[in-house]
Amino acid sequence: MLDRSEPNLLRDEFPYSRIPPIRFVGDAVPQALPADTWITDTTFRDGQQARAPYSVEQIVHLYDLLNQLGGPVIRQTEFFAYTPLDREAIAECRQRPGPEVTTWMRASLDDLKAVQTTGVKETGILVSASDYHIYLKMNRTRRQAAEDYGKVVRAVIQTGLRPRCHLEDLTRADLDGFVAPLVESLQEIGREANIPVKFRLCDTMGFGLPWPEAALPRGVPRLVQYFTRTLGVAPELLEWHGHNDFHRGEVNTVAAWLYGCAAANGSLFGFGERTGNPPLEALVIDHIGLRGETPGVDTTAITRAAAYFRDQLGAPLPANYPFAGAGFNVTSAGIHADGLLKNEEIYNIFDTARILDRPLGITVNDRSGLAGVAYWINTTLGLKGDTQVRKDDPRVVAIHHEVERQYAAGRTTGFSPDEMLALSKLHFGNALATSTRS
Repeated sequence: MLDRSEPNLLRDEFPYSRIPPIRFVGDAVPQALPADTWITDTTFRDGQQARAPYSVEQIVHLYDLLNQLGGPVIRQTEFFAYTPLDREAIAECRQRPGPEVTTWMRASLDDLKAVQTTGVKETGILVSASDYHIYLKMNRTRRQAAEDYGKVVRAVIQTGLRPRCHLEDLTRADLDGFVAPLVESLQEIGREANIPVKFRLCDTMGFGLPWPEAALPRGVPRLVQYFTRTLGVAPELLEWHGHNDFHRGEVNTVAAWLYGCAAANGSLFGFGERTGNPPLEALVIDHIGLRGETPGVDTTAITRAAAYFRDQLGAPLPANYPFAGAGFNVTSAGIHADGLLKNEEIYNIFDTARILDRPLGITVNDRSGLAGVAYWINTTLGLKGDTQVRKDDPRVVAIHHEVERQYAAGRTTGFSPDEMLALSKLHFGNALATSTRS
């Protein structure tokens, strides 16, 4: 191990006083998608660092939603084990069908005592990898840190637990000078005990880059293959844990899959420290894209989870949030509505009614035009085939004139469903009632 008296902060890559440069090398690493890939969850660990703590009842409900959503694909979820509430939630979830419950702990023998009481079979261990953390936060040298990590991993194995080493801040770490000898020493501990050691590759600050030409330590494809090919860590013992500081959390995680990492970690709707983690529901959608439909995966659970966050947790998602926001597949543009009248595939990413239990919607405003009014009537009232109204129907024209009149008078908000229903009944009368009954 290349021990140092002073930290190596990789100032050429991380100047701090300006945006870090994005560097490339001449050769691209080849894709190496593992034969089996899966998802792990950190909603109850990293996710709880970004919001008020969940109650036990809320954790159990979300755990059930994870099981509905992920089926055989979301295989593990991690918890803190510090408080009685944490341990009660672990006990409740371990009695239910769903992802394997694991824990998280600092590299501390005191933390291990709390983990032992939970009965779990695997625990994550905080193993800080960069000199930023070793020297500036922990006030250790590399050798001292490595010795501490080794003691804790040995103790975890001796208690009968599987160790999962979370290599914190890996994308700012000295790979050859510290990470490689550390990983080799931890692997040797596992070999001696005949228990393989897992490694979580943590892009703690979101510095990772998804391109196969991106240089180390930030290039995700090259970093994953540094572990699989240089250090000899099997893909099934690797897990990627990203953050979204540079808007790359999800794409970096998919890159980790593509280049040899079997497990991808995320949290429901991306809740996590600072900018959050890769959204778990996005990982499910991308996993289906890579692997095809998987029996047991229920993507409509995304919509139920979003409703639970909104109605029970007081955490509504932004309206434009993909797959789950109130307006993600709702249009107010007349030109879009005109296309949707002809064929919804023109402006919808996929069959959201079937896949997410989220039919297309429209908000009528001063930009919706005749097509927007017609589309609202047809979709909201369930008019099909010959019962559908056209945008040139005189009654649609009359409703559109009323919309225009109100905006000309100073209105600034969209028309609510109740307002649109009242206008529809006013202008369609018995014809509308007959259509809706049929």
